[in-house]
Amino acid sequence: MIVITQPNADPDSDDFKLLLAYLENKPNIRTNIHREVGAQQTLTEIYLIGDTAALDAAEIESMEVVDRVVRISEEYRVLGRHKDDLRPTGFDYNGVTFSQDNLHVFAGLCAVDTPEHVEMMMKVLREHGQVCTRMGAYKPRTSPYAFQGHGKECLPWVFELAGKYGIKVIAMEITHDSHVDEINEALEKTGNPTGVMLQIGTRNTQNFELLKIVGRQQRHPVLLKRGFGITLEESLNAAEYLASEGNRKVIFALRGMKTNMGDPHRNFVDFAHVPVVKRLTRMPVCIDPSHSVGSREHSPDGIMDVSHVTAQGIIAGANMVLVDFHPQPEKALVDGPQALRMEELPYFFEDVAIAREAYEKRVKLRKKQEF
Repeated sequence: MIVITQPNADPDSDDFKLLLAYLENKPNIRTNIHREVGAQQTLTEIYLIGDTAALDAAEIESMEVVDRVVRISEEYRVLGRHKDDLRPTGFDYNGVTFSQDNLHVFAGLCAVDTPEHVEMMMKVLREHGQVCTRMGAYKPRTSPYAFQGHGKECLPWVFELAGKYGIKVIAMEITHDSHVDEINEALEKTGNPTGVMLQIGTRNTQNFELLKIVGRQQRHPVLLKRGFGITLEESLNAAEYLASEGNRKVIFALRGMKTNMGDPHRNFVDFAHVPVVKRLTRMPVCIDPSHSVGSREHSPDGIMDVSHVTAQGIIAGANMVLVDFHPQPEKALVDGPQALRMEELPYFFEDVAIAREAYEKRVKLRKKQEF
């Protein structure tokens, strides 16, 4: 059960203390308080754990400080959708809103290589009105001899260039909790010119200790990629690890399943699960066409597979696209064969807009048929 207080309820007020005393005196019940600080108001949610079936929701809702009570009906207690649950599906971060109702494209370098390439990428993104990008500083690789990323050494100039070109959010994978400290230190030293969305890659989806640590920090939102060899339920529970520790600013990313059934693509494209995740949880959903397809192959119509699967995900309601671009893919240090070229960026954005318009038309059509 979740007890949601009135907006901006003062935790030091008599009404709030009366509510806590009431709940804490109930047998076999323990409470977990979470405060969600938004741009205009602060909401307090009190999670009741234990024998909640016997609690009278109407009695709790009658208390002055309580806005409403939500009975948990799904396994995903914090991030799940529950009966009569009207909590928001998104969040604001560094001036950008992420929700199940909008769409952002994070085009950029899978792995940061040179300041020149980073600046070229950010400059062209600004020219197209974009405020988000992806920049990989830490790169987990299958081979121990492959390039592992420049790490903390590149962070200062990546962040400074982001500030120069008005990039507000950078999606950046981390593989160890020390990377969070390194990112925070670099942001502070450069004057916080941008924001970072911490990415948990598919190899770390079930690194539960890392999930707990990242969940405890609430400065940065988290992009969690689905594990490439586990069920959707297991991956959604990984997201719940983050939220249960306090960080509910989570976006769930579909990046394809590792199976030979997906050949000749790099992974089996799982973008049909976009509406499923949105139905089961309140998380915005990201798609990663680059790592799903893994090549620049195209069909006889001339459209690349990457663009086809991007459209499929967006038409299904995706809220974020994580896609690889590079000024010189043949010189990219990681995943060059799948990276799109800079001159293809305008086409990609226009194609995304077409797919998004198709999704919005489908939603309007369905609303006309409601009865």
